[in-house]
Amino acid sequence: MNKRFVIMLVLAGLLFGGIFGYKAFVNNIIQGVFDNMGPETVTITAATARIDDWVPQLEVVGTFQAVQGAELGLETDGLIREIFFENGQFVEQGQVLLSLDTAVDQAELDQLQASLRLAEMELERQQRLYDQRSISKAVLDRAITEVDQARAGVAAREAMIDQKSLRAPFSGRIGIRRVNVGQFLSRGTPVVSLQSLDPIFFEFTVPQRQLPGMAIGAPLHARTDAHPDSRFEGAINAIESTVDASTRTVRVQARFDNPEGQLKPGMFAHADLDLGEPEEQLVVPRTAIRASTYGDSVFVIGEAESGDGLQVTQRFVQTGLSRGDLITVTNGLEVGERIASSGLLKLQNGSPVRIDEDPTVQPAQDPSPNPQNN
Repeated sequence: MNKRFVIMLVLAGLLFGGIFGYKAFVNNIIQGVFDNMGPETVTITAATARIDDWVPQLEVVGTFQAVQGAELGLETDGLIREIFFENGQFVEQGQVLLSLDTAVDQAELDQLQASLRLAEMELERQQRLYDQRSISKAVLDRAITEVDQARAGVAAREAMIDQKSLRAPFSGRIGIRRVNVGQFLSRGTPVVSLQSLDPIFFEFTVPQRQLPGMAIGAPLHARTDAHPDSRFEGAINAIESTVDASTRTVRVQARFDNPEGQLKPGMFAHADLDLGEPEEQLVVPRTAIRASTYGDSVFVIGEAESGDGLQVTQRFVQTGLSRGDLITVTNGLEVGERIASSGLLKLQNGSPVRIDEDPTVQPAQDPSPNPQNN
């Protein structure tokens, strides 16, 4: 019995030993294969560091303001009789927009005009009598005064009637009315907004250190979220004469032509302000920069040490201004050097690479991208 047990133990040991030995043999072969394999070749796109002429710019944010804008209302009370405009309509200066009921005022005006006519006839009689030396100068003067008072009364009543008509103080576009026919309108109640939209002002502030770069007539390029595929051209037309003591900023106003009315008062916008003549800058695609806590770096493409294929070398650089899809490099890179512009997450120093030349996969390199050219 003991002999059988020993034989079984020996056989089991040989079996398990063979299994573990085979597994170790296979693992050694696999490890050898991996040890003899070189690093994986990474497919990337490439870009060349180049010189571009960049106009120094300052990016600002601001708000569009109407050249003329007002909430229209009347300076008297009354019942609305007629409304003469449609919402969103363009109106001319002096155009009647709304009128209140003037029946009582008109009746009083008729009475005052009758009194004026009577006073004028009385003055004519008194004038004839005075010419005949039948009355004194004091009586004639009293008649003249009565005519003047009657005329003043008529003028005052006509002015009151005129106040019950709302007229456009300037040409512009009407907003949405807030009143209705038959409604009693109190003095000063807003009736409708009127805005002059062409041209339109764009107001923004800049730090006081940027004040030397501000000049009347300097061009401005604005873009809005409402019209992301459009760029609007304007120019500075006024600079505040004082610096805000609390913020140390200067208020600046630019003028934009707005013939289609795309820009609205109150609309927020970003704008690029040209500050001088074009300057040469070394630029690369923004996708070519790897940012980390240690600094920005690029992967420069060169010949592999083995002489077979290409490899990349990581190099730290200093970056400057960015504009659209491009960024300037101020140190660490030379003109004409080729760098990886995509696939950076798979790269490390010394990685072999293959460049994909397909133009459809190349990262954009536009300094002023928009949905149409992206």
